[in-house]
Amino acid sequence: MLKTIFNAAKETLVHFPNNSHAEQDLLYYMAIIMILCGAMSAVALIFIPSPYGRYSSSVWGPGLNPKMAWFIQELPCLFTPVVMTLYDSVSSNVNNMLLGLFIIHYFHRTLIFPFIMRGGKPTPTFPFLLALFFCSYNGFMQSRTLTQYAVYGRNWTSNPAFIIGGMFQFVSAPNFFGETLEWCGWALACCTLQAVAFAFFTACNVGLRAWQHHRFYIEKFDDYPKSRKAFIPFVF
Repeated sequence: MLKTIFNAAKETLVHFPNNSHAEQDLLYYMAIIMILCGAMSAVALIFIPSPYGRYSSSVWGPGLNPKMAWFIQELPCLFTPVVMTLYDSVSSNVNNMLLGLFIIHYFHRTLIFPFIMRGGKPTPTFPFLLALFFCSYNGFMQSRTLTQYAVYGRNWTSNPAFIIGGMFQFVSAPNFFGETLEWCGWALACCTLQAVAFAFFTACNVGLRAWQHHRFYIEKFDDYPKSRKAFIPFVF
């Protein structure tokens, strides 16, 4: 059902020009690879907590300053869309709006969040390099799709995707739930496979980390609320 709705919206409101089939194929397979990696990471994270933050371990390489590691690893997702917006052709104001939302998110994530972090264990080199690769990969995929290929109709922002409608009371990791909800909204707004791949990967990655946090709290605090879910209110 969701696939049918997605395809119908895509056919009526967004299309991809026929130029540069090779690069469109590349972006398509990049999205498929991200979806597969998201599924594999979800399985892996059941057994191995993401080795940064409270689960940091020297097993994964020498420790780096957590603030600088975060700043550097996230930078490609800010730098790439800014450069592509300035130097590549952008199809419409809708494309600019969607790119703007992406840039605003990573502006905060790159230039504000790491410098207001309190404490934090050193970030092992291996997860830092994985995060740097992911942000470079995803920054290119999202930016190139929106600056070159996704074309939106004038009525795109009147689509139902844009209807506007403490979380700690309901879930152990509302920040991860909020981030996933944000990128699911992004995927619905963009209606591209590349955006869906990013949302799916995010849900797989932070969803399992939320579950690990939830187990940590239950084990650490005897009076932790039994009704509180890990990631999605009332569900999981």
